[in-house]
Amino acid sequence: MTEAPAPHKAGIPFRSLAPNAVTALALCFGLTGIRFAVGGEWDKAIGAIIFAGVLDALDGRIARLLRADSRFGAELDSLSDVIAFGVAPALVIFLWSLSSAPQFGWTAALALALACALRLARFNAQIDDDDQPHKSAGFLTGVPAPAGAGLAFIPLYLWLITGEEIFRAWYVTMPWILFVALLLISSVATYSWSSLRVRRSSRLFAIAGVGLLGAALVTNPWVTLLVICSLYAGTLPFSIASYQRVKRRKSGEGASDRRVPQAPR
Repeated sequence: MTEAPAPHKAGIPFRSLAPNAVTALALCFGLTGIRFAVGGEWDKAIGAIIFAGVLDALDGRIARLLRADSRFGAELDSLSDVIAFGVAPALVIFLWSLSSAPQFGWTAALALALACALRLARFNAQIDDDDQPHKSAGFLTGVPAPAGAGLAFIPLYLWLITGEEIFRAWYVTMPWILFVALLLISSVATYSWSSLRVRRSSRLFAIAGVGLLGAALVTNPWVTLLVICSLYAGTLPFSIASYQRVKRRKSGEGASDRRVPQAPR
């Protein structure tokens, strides 16, 4: 008498749920930032969205560590990014400053959210393309969504630090928001985490720097965030120049490979 086959275990392993749960948590923190903005709690609004950015940086690494990458997770991550780093910052900036603009304040806020959505749509559309010059060279195309949200908050950081109302004026905020929106959908080559390398001899300094950065964020968050965003903005010219050097080097290597040796005379 043959034994009946063992029943198939229903369900999916928890390790497959963990990265998606982190992504969903990032989405919830982004929406919570809107809730704080409605109540005029601007510091908490920024804090919630910044924490969403931290979670966004972790979910992909958790997925790769647990070997739990999935198409569902990729789609959920894009949806979370649009809301947490596009819609939420746009609404926070509108409620804080752009609502006082006599015209086009809401349009400028929409530009930020729309640019974030278009950037992520472009990323998803090109994810399976073989021809991705920026990605193959270790760069990103345009400013990533979390970095765009951080840059968009620079006038708000300055206002929280100084208390000067000039930083809240719509005629200061609006051009900056439109500039950040252009950076999101631009074809500018920007540094990615995968392109950053730490020398083995400098790893202790890097670890100490991360620890000190965390302490600075706790003790003086707005100045620290302003410095981080300013340094990131300052890397953009260097990333463009670095990509051009890589592009020229690859073009030179391709030309030498195509060169046909002359026959001996």
